[in-house]
Amino acid sequence: MKRMLYLAPALAIVAVVALRAGATREDEKPASPGQIAHMVYFKLKDASHANRQKLVDACKKYLDRHVGTVYFSAGVIGDEFKSKFNDRDWDVALHLVFKDKVAHDKFRDHPRRKQFIEENKDNWAKVRVFDAVVQ
Repeated sequence: MKRMLYLAPALAIVAVVALRAGATREDEKPASPGQIAHMVYFKLKDASHANRQKLVDACKKYLDRHVGTVYFSAGVIGDEFKSKFNDRDWDVALHLVFKDKVAHDKFRDHPRRKQFIEENKDNWAKVRVFDAVVQ
């Protein structure tokens, strides 16, 4: 019985701390409004299978594993997706999600990204970039 008397206050403290951890004041702003989704679509001058794969491989080599990246993928357009709603004016897609805008901005200025651009830009007919705050 004595053990239960000592345990009850400890459990009450744990419950209060747990409730407070999830609570925020209305005037408090989150540290970041959300993650940053960075989607890039490349249209190639020479869109052969080999050149598409070469760009995907370059994305993996230079653009994956940057600090603050929570998701990375790169791939070629899916030939099986040809509905009237599918935009088909691209060959290679790069999708990155960063934990916040600071991580996105560090990526944008990183030497590996600049090297990726320098080594691959000659085969780019068009590049479209879509950035969004996502939660």
